[in-house]
Amino acid sequence: MAIKDLTKMGNPVLRKVALEYPSEEIGGEKFIKLIKDLEDTMKENGGIGIAAPQIGVSYQVAIIQLPDNSERYPDIAKSDQYIVVNPTIEVLDQTEQGFWEGCLSVPGLRGFVHRPRKVKITFLNDRAQQEELILEGFLATVFQHELDHLFGKLYIDRIKDLTLLSYEEEFRQFWQDTI
Repeated sequence: MAIKDLTKMGNPVLRKVALEYPSEEIGGEKFIKLIKDLEDTMKENGGIGIAAPQIGVSYQVAIIQLPDNSERYPDIAKSDQYIVVNPTIEVLDQTEQGFWEGCLSVPGLRGFVHRPRKVKITFLNDRAQQEELILEGFLATVFQHELDHLFGKLYIDRIKDLTLLSYEEEFRQFWQDTI
C-alpha cells in the first residue's frame, strides 16, 4: 500500500495549473504507481475523489469513485471508478446546483458551492483512450471539484456566501440535516 501525505491548502502546488500527463506514458510503470498511490491515499482518507496535486504531483490525473458507504457523504449513490487524465470540461447547462463540499486538502471545513448542473467531460482513461461523459447532479459536482485541482482552484474559491463556510463539527451540528 502506498499512502501518500496529503498536500494541504497553502502549498503552492495546489494553486498551479498541473502539467498534462504524457499520453505515451499512460499505462507505464510510473503511471500505474501514481494511480495506486492516488487510490490508496483516497481510500485511507475517506475521499470520493482525489487529484494528483493533492499528493504533491503536478500532473493532470484524478480518480473519482463514489462508494456506497462513505462516512463523509452517507447519502450518495455508488459510482464506477473513473481514472481521468488530461481532461477538458464543457458546461452544457448554465443552471447552477448547490452542494456542501469538503476536500482532503482543506481538512476540517465544509462549504456550500454552486456549480453548473450539467457538464461534458472529455479525457483520456487509464488505457490512453479518449472518453466522454455527460454528467448531472452530485457526480457532476464531484468531477468539477476534482478537475478544479488540476487547474489551480480549490472549492473555497467558488463559495459565493462565506457564511456558508463551516467547520466540520458545526456543519454536522447545524447544517447536515438541511441537505
